[in-house]
Amino acid sequence: MMWLIWRQHRRQALFTLAALAALAAVMVPTGLAMHAKFDSLGLGACRSALGDASMITQTDAVARCESLGHQFQQEFGGMVFVAVLFVVLPALVGVFFGAPLVAREVEQGTHRLVWTQGVTRLRWALAGFGLVGAMTTVLSVGYALGVSWWFRPLVSASTGRLGYLAFDVQGIVPIAYTLFALALGVFAGTHWRKVLPAMATAVAGFAVVRVAIEVLARPRYLPARSLTFSPAGGQTPNPASGNWVMDVGVRNAAGDLVRPDAQIGPCPPGGCADAQAGPGAVNWLQYQPGDRFWLFQGIETGIFVVLTAALVFFALRRLRAIA
Repeated sequence: MMWLIWRQHRRQALFTLAALAALAAVMVPTGLAMHAKFDSLGLGACRSALGDASMITQTDAVARCESLGHQFQQEFGGMVFVAVLFVVLPALVGVFFGAPLVAREVEQGTHRLVWTQGVTRLRWALAGFGLVGAMTTVLSVGYALGVSWWFRPLVSASTGRLGYLAFDVQGIVPIAYTLFALALGVFAGTHWRKVLPAMATAVAGFAVVRVAIEVLARPRYLPARSLTFSPAGGQTPNPASGNWVMDVGVRNAAGDLVRPDAQIGPCPPGGCADAQAGPGAVNWLQYQPGDRFWLFQGIETGIFVVLTAALVFFALRRLRAIA
């Protein structure tokens, strides 16, 4: 049984390995170049010296660190567009591995041959799901480790690991995304029983769930924190804190938000002249602390693991209805 399943999927596995090798041929040299530039600029030491406090005093060291970060971004900021590809890769697993796993067998009628040779549907499904799932897990772990290494200098030189895109391609969540995409493709195949509709459902479903969780759920895993600071106080948000800043604005002396998506200052000792904000205005921001990265990774991984298990369960149930 396992040998048969391997023969059915070995071409997909070889194509996947070839694609990953081509991707590595791009990632390794660019990753080495980014790490070397990051070290030569002294960005690591610079940001370590700033610490991880949310607010720090504006000094020449802070300005220098921000300048080095801008210098790094000017040279390698375009690599962010390559990182978008890494967000899409898990969906391709669902399309080319998950969707055809059942749908192709049913569409071509080859499932009847297997099920009439003394192999139960459950055994066939568990063998197929197990082998493809194991291959996917191994590949996704290697992919997650490689992308995390590649993306680390870009994240360290910018807004931190909790921001959009940076969070999605680092840590352990890429593994959970990949297994979810695989399970979604398998479930779509048991529902439509034709390969092309199953593929389309896998892509659309993956995109909807990922966007919904990223936009609606992730910012609310834990209550966001907020802080205010005077534009004349010499304090500034720490660029090395890794905080995920979700909203900023200016509040007047009564605490009302009078200028959303804006900041004022730093002001001279006499204060800032801002007619809309008035005297006593303060800058305000809402954020998720950077030290919540691994906690958020665990929460989101747990969500996708539960969704994956549910999809596999319902896929196994739907197999019983296939004639």
